[in-house]
Amino acid sequence: MANPLLAFLQLYRPLSEEDQALIAADFEPRTYREGETLFKGGRTCQEMFFVTNGVLRILATNEKGIDVTHFFTKENQFCTILHSFNNQTPANESIQAACDADVLSITRTRLLALYEKIPYMKELIDQILQQRLLDKIQTRNAYLGEDSVSRYKLFIRQQPDIALRVALKDIASYLGITPQSLSRIRKNIK
Repeated sequence: MANPLLAFLQLYRPLSEEDQALIAADFEPRTYREGETLFKGGRTCQEMFFVTNGVLRILATNEKGIDVTHFFTKENQFCTILHSFNNQTPANESIQAACDADVLSITRTRLLALYEKIPYMKELIDQILQQRLLDKIQTRNAYLGEDSVSRYKLFIRQQPDIALRVALKDIASYLGITPQSLSRIRKNIK
């Protein structure tokens, strides 16, 4: 079976067979069950993940001790706590499997070594991460000023594949509403 990471990267630029082998060797496949934590906040993030199957969620615990979902990451997307990963500072956020997920994982040390072996990789990964960050900002900004019903309808339109795969409590958390309110909204718009 073709490596999904290599296929994804080749959408941006051709990769030689030698470069493909180097990249594939540095990314380790892992499987997580729904609810398992890939990275726990409070530490410095040392890994980057590429989602090959499933959905991950980036979350933080608020001052009331409630987990709040910030973003969802799905297939063919990289996931890390970028500020912590790049600057080697502790992160407030965590990464958790929102449903069963398969990822390819690389440590920061291995990624930096890969950049030494394949110099164009840094620019390529940075470009992909920057575009993903802009997409996240655009998605979150679309919810600003909207009421809860409008936010849910927008979520269903923009991210229908995620809506079908993650727990309703995680969707409610992402949209900034209670699970009970989300249940009422879903019942009323069907």
